[in-house]
Amino acid sequence: MSSVAVPELKAGVQEQRIPAGYSMAGVTFVLAALSWIGPFSIDTYLPSLPSISQTLEASPAQVQQTVTAFLFSFAIMSLWHGALSDAYGRRRLTLISLSIFLTASLGCAFSNDVRLLMFFRALQGTTAGTGIIVGRAVVRDLFEGAAAQRLMAHVATIFTVAPVMAPVIGGWLQVGFGWRSVFLFMALLSGLILFSCWRSLPETLPQEKRQRLEPLFLARSYWKVMTMPPFLMACASLGFTNAGFFIYIVGAPVFLMKHLGLRETQFLWLFLPISVGMIIGAWISGRCAGRISGNQTIFLGYAVMAVSAAGNLLLNMLVPPMLPWAIVPLFAYNVGMSIAMPSLTLVALDLFPKQRGLAASCQGFIGLGMNSIVSAFVALTWGSTLSLAVTQVLMLLLGILLIALYFSAMKRLPAEPADAV
Repeated sequence: MSSVAVPELKAGVQEQRIPAGYSMAGVTFVLAALSWIGPFSIDTYLPSLPSISQTLEASPAQVQQTVTAFLFSFAIMSLWHGALSDAYGRRRLTLISLSIFLTASLGCAFSNDVRLLMFFRALQGTTAGTGIIVGRAVVRDLFEGAAAQRLMAHVATIFTVAPVMAPVIGGWLQVGFGWRSVFLFMALLSGLILFSCWRSLPETLPQEKRQRLEPLFLARSYWKVMTMPPFLMACASLGFTNAGFFIYIVGAPVFLMKHLGLRETQFLWLFLPISVGMIIGAWISGRCAGRISGNQTIFLGYAVMAVSAAGNLLLNMLVPPMLPWAIVPLFAYNVGMSIAMPSLTLVALDLFPKQRGLAASCQGFIGLGMNSIVSAFVALTWGSTLSLAVTQVLMLLLGILLIALYFSAMKRLPAEPADAV
């Protein structure tokens, strides 16, 4: 991530734009809590997938499609949360979305058919991304410069709690109360966040600054962003490299419980190292800022991923799966991915300097869409730890090919990138 010099704000100035009756601590908490919805929605019920399959008399592949349904609707709606909040306000959209998510969670808990469960998971997905996208807009509405950076850093740090705790909580709920309790927990969590937002989240977009939803303008904007080859190559490269890791997330029940012989309460073996890897990779990326270029940071991240993916493949070819060695390459892969991700995200967004918000929505849509495709076909890859390792290598090779095509295409672009519209 490029280094940007920003003036230090005096004490107290960062809270100046928070409306009366609201506090900095309250806003920080609700923004961090909103970012938990996504990972808790995915990771908490992964330990319960085998039990859901048995209770609903559905095949593992059918139950896996409940993950796909969630991710697909998550991806589609990620294109619209920003535009909707620009038109109707941040607070209103957040409260409505959380209410729908709570209702959908209860629907999941009382589903007696896998198709009904799939429907309510899709309904969860349509609203689960609201918090992340609207939360970023709230930060930008309230703060600038150093204050915004500090708040985003606090939110990002608190966010790492969710990927670690979600599967652990889900495992214990599954063992103690069964899979339906997992969705009741999601309903309780979303209810608490809804109450916190009602109490502590101000409306940060005044009526006079709201924009009408203009279909033709949005259509032209989305079309130009989604048809620019370098943008698509950069986003797809990020998506494929992420897929090399995401197969282990959505395939965690088989990978951990079948191949490594762990119990529902031991998912921390996978999710703690990957969360630590995220933190380390992000720290390295930050340290690289200003010392080497963004492109060099991307190369470094891909090099780390290449070494770890090759090591993972070699390890699974030579020895049977065992702890902790089956996890170590995944930790290293996630470090490399987190090194490259900030710079790779920025180079794509910088192609549209006047419409980075819209480009970010498109970028999120591509990444989430690819994750939903991965989740749909992951059952074809989880037959053994070797097949998972081979798939990871193939995904990374596609990512490397696309980033090479991106750099080649960038050489042919004008010096000043054109905006979307």
